[in-house]
Amino acid sequence: MLVREAYIDAIMYEESTLAHLIHHLISERKVSLEDPLSSQDFRRADMEKVTDMITRNTLGFQKINLYSLKISQKKFIFIFADSGQAAVDYFTNTFHQLPLNCHEISLDFEISRGNEITSFRVLKKEFEKFPALVGSFERY
Repeated sequence: MLVREAYIDAIMYEESTLAHLIHHLISERKVSLEDPLSSQDFRRADMEKVTDMITRNTLGFQKINLYSLKISQKKFIFIFADSGQAAVDYFTNTFHQLPLNCHEISLDFEISRGNEITSFRVLKKEFEKFPALVGSFERY
């Protein structure tokens, strides 16, 4: 795998640590985007600088997860939020009740929307403000 591919994947899948590490290696000219990525490259990183970049969030990551909150035995609400507690708080303020439970769901979970199949990761790009109500699901 090329450094470019790993870097794009790290950003796309919001792997902050890996993305900052690769960014550091590129900016310090220890690797180029066209180099094959190897574990040896990671040993050349100045971890103090990488830790500082992660702490300062140099790449501007805003980790948003998907949460499924159970409203009744058969009905679930999906909320994008930065934590389970933020999802529960948003749910409580919106529906004026506590959810029965709250579980984090993979952003790569696919759903059908109209005539298309999409993932929550793709759907998240349609939102600008979080927490956000994504939708609901009712089991029959």
